[in-house]
Amino acid sequence: MLKRAFATAVSLLIMAGAASAGAWVGADDLPTNPLPCDGSPGNVVAKSYDGAIVSNAPERKGKTIRVVDIPKLIGIDYFAATTKGMQEAATELGNVEIKTDGPTQANIDQQISFLDNYITSGVDGILFAALDSVAIAPVLKKALAAGINVVGYDANSTPDSRQWFVNQAEFNGVAKALIDSLAAEAGEDAGFGIITSTLTAPNHSRYIAEMEAYAAKCHPNMKWLETVEAQEDNVLSFNQASTLLNKYGDEVKGLFAVTAIATPAAAEAVSQANRCGKVAVVGLTTPNGMKPYVKSGCVKSVVLWNPVDLGYAATFVMRAVADGTLAPGATSVSAGRLGELKVVNGSEVLLGSPFIFTKDNINAFNF
Repeated sequence: MLKRAFATAVSLLIMAGAASAGAWVGADDLPTNPLPCDGSPGNVVAKSYDGAIVSNAPERKGKTIRVVDIPKLIGIDYFAATTKGMQEAATELGNVEIKTDGPTQANIDQQISFLDNYITSGVDGILFAALDSVAIAPVLKKALAAGINVVGYDANSTPDSRQWFVNQAEFNGVAKALIDSLAAEAGEDAGFGIITSTLTAPNHSRYIAEMEAYAAKCHPNMKWLETVEAQEDNVLSFNQASTLLNKYGDEVKGLFAVTAIATPAAAEAVSQANRCGKVAVVGLTTPNGMKPYVKSGCVKSVVLWNPVDLGYAATFVMRAVADGTLAPGATSVSAGRLGELKVVNGSEVLLGSPFIFTKDNINAFNF
């Protein structure tokens, strides 16, 4: 895990600074799998179950289970939306009691502390969105050893520290949607910067690694200028976007923001700099915060999925795990109004393909 160790060291040294210039140093050791340039589906390789096995779990089939959800942080629209979906699913199922709790800042030590407290107090299931896939693993293994079912969503841990992971969209699919959107808006030779949360955030790092691979394959003339951290902080995200705009001037034609907080902050920075129409902003976030920028024409593409559906799916997966209906070797799982969701990559449940919000459809969504 040399790359991750290096990324962690860099992250500590440059909390508000540039992570890299023209190269991505925050990638993990996993291989990339860029999708075909022509839009045809990529190859999916069958993989055996690689998740964990819970130890000495009591019989929970059909019984009411108490579940705690510990996202990266609380108090932002994205995780408010996943919580909404969880509550909808719990009401529909009738035998799941679920609460969301967690830090108000994106701090892995605080997230671990919350998890540890709920393991001690006793719950039947833990849902989590990891701030750091490696750092969170020991406390999740502690939960498994205590007989607690563990399911991730949004941001994965190491597979051996949870049973299943509900993946909102495959990383290479998100990468393709982001890169293709910027190429369409800013051109094949656009120079761009990326604003991420931290170099160790597992989902954000995977998106960027796949973006690098897909851009090299399908849009080789695009120029990667720099990647900066913003710590899931609105003010820092705005400042980092402004720094990129000032540092690179006319050379920067696009900004990618791979966090729900950074995307509207980057749009605001472009707007205040009077660069709308000159610098494209493409990112991952919920639609409500982007509606003013899409309406004004400053932002044309917002890439995401429905986080309400993600929380809903995660709750159904937890129920299926507790009931024993989702077990190693399964190829799908029933998820209420979402129908049958596919099992991919050994121990992941796939919500679906990414969705692109534009001025033509964004007002149809409210989250």
